[in-house]
Amino acid sequence: MTRGRWTLRRTLVVGTSVLVALAFVAMSLATILALRSFALDRLDQQVREGLSFAVGRDGFGGSGDDDRPSRTDAGIPGPGGGDPGADAGVPGSDAGSPAPRIGTLQAVISSDGTVQISGYTRADGTFVTLSDEQIALLRSSVATDSVPTTVDLGADLGAFRVAAAEDDGLTIVAGSSQTDVTATTSALTVILVAVSAGTLLIAVLGLSLLVRRSLRPLDRVARVAQRVSTLSLSAGSVDIPDRVAAADTDPATEVGRVGSSLNELLGHVQSSLAARQHSEEQLRRFIADASHELRTPLASIRGYAQLSLGEDAPMTPTQARSFDRIESEAVRMASLVDDLLLLARLDAGQTLRRDEVELTLLAVDAVSDAQAADATHEWRLDVTDDLISVTGDENRLRQVVANLLRNAQTHTPPGTTVTLALAREGAEAVLRVADTGPGIDPGVAGRLFDRFARADDARNRDAGSTGLGLSIAQAITEAHGGSISVESVLGRTVFEVRLPA
Repeated sequence: MTRGRWTLRRTLVVGTSVLVALAFVAMSLATILALRSFALDRLDQQVREGLSFAVGRDGFGGSGDDDRPSRTDAGIPGPGGGDPGADAGVPGSDAGSPAPRIGTLQAVISSDGTVQISGYTRADGTFVTLSDEQIALLRSSVATDSVPTTVDLGADLGAFRVAAAEDDGLTIVAGSSQTDVTATTSALTVILVAVSAGTLLIAVLGLSLLVRRSLRPLDRVARVAQRVSTLSLSAGSVDIPDRVAAADTDPATEVGRVGSSLNELLGHVQSSLAARQHSEEQLRRFIADASHELRTPLASIRGYAQLSLGEDAPMTPTQARSFDRIESEAVRMASLVDDLLLLARLDAGQTLRRDEVELTLLAVDAVSDAQAADATHEWRLDVTDDLISVTGDENRLRQVVANLLRNAQTHTPPGTTVTLALAREGAEAVLRVADTGPGIDPGVAGRLFDRFARADDARNRDAGSTGLGLSIAQAITEAHGGSISVESVLGRTVFEVRLPA
């Protein structure tokens, strides 16, 4: 899953968990480093105290007073301590001398490199001499400045904090093992890892529950917005009953402000849609009433024009042409009024007849009528042998086919081939009107089904078209539960009507 698809809940839980984990890591590292530093400081202090005790209470290079204890008294065995690695006994076992601590290291080296005594104290208290390699490593790694440093003496002994000093031509080395420090820091690391992992797991579970609970109001607001987004708001009477609950509109919270704003927005949208619907209804009623009222005076004008032209009374050529134009324009206006009235009724949801209509016979009649009306075009019919029928209003469907054929006739030059094809595709009856004309301007194609749309000059539009034919065809097709579309390129334009078969 990509980061862009994460939900807000997952983002909050994961992001907060990562921050908590980083805080645990930082805290654990700081604790471990602080403890290790503190333990090493204590160990260094013990090493310096042991070194100071070995060279004398006055510090190395003292005045040599008789009250300074001898090295044997200080816990450093005398020469002849035995072969390297052999048990030399416990130094300082003489009366009055304290036994060295377990895990400590001591060595006395003369100026000529002779090792007078060297060894370390085992866990059982025995003192074991150091090997020549270990002595060489101490001489090369530890400076005689009494400053402790870490030296790894191998797998048998491990790491030591060692300090060295010179006294009377002798190099005295003292050290303590870091085993306890390493064990302590390792144990602390394990404890911190275990505790941090358990705490982080509890924190993640708690965060999940807390975030889920905190985001429930936002989920409810989102569901309201999602339901509203599925409503069809493009046309018709629209009601938006969904609102965010009062519990999720508290202005004191962020989600509450979102819910309250969404309610206000939905209220404004519903008011705007209601105003739009009211305006559309008023316009439809006006168009329907005006169209209905205009039919009577238009019929009267046409009748009087025909009456005047039918009389034998003499009239000038101008009068005769005027009456002829009055009649033709009255016919054209009557057709426009009828188209507007039909569109207004379809917009108002006028119920259409629901009869069985044989589209095959309807197509045959439409092509025959077009051939009789215009012989300058080549009209073709392409239908299957089977009869294709749909349920609908036969007169309105005839009007759809007639409008498409008339559109092809009007907007293509003489000699254009117009083909009406009818076929069944699945559960649909598909009717196509194709022509070989110059095509439709792409700038006009997007508004071709708008009312009073004007096509470009390339399709030779004449002044007799009202610009409502395709709008009526679309309205009738959609009223039958179908769809209409157009595809056009240079030399081929196809109008396609799909109806439930």
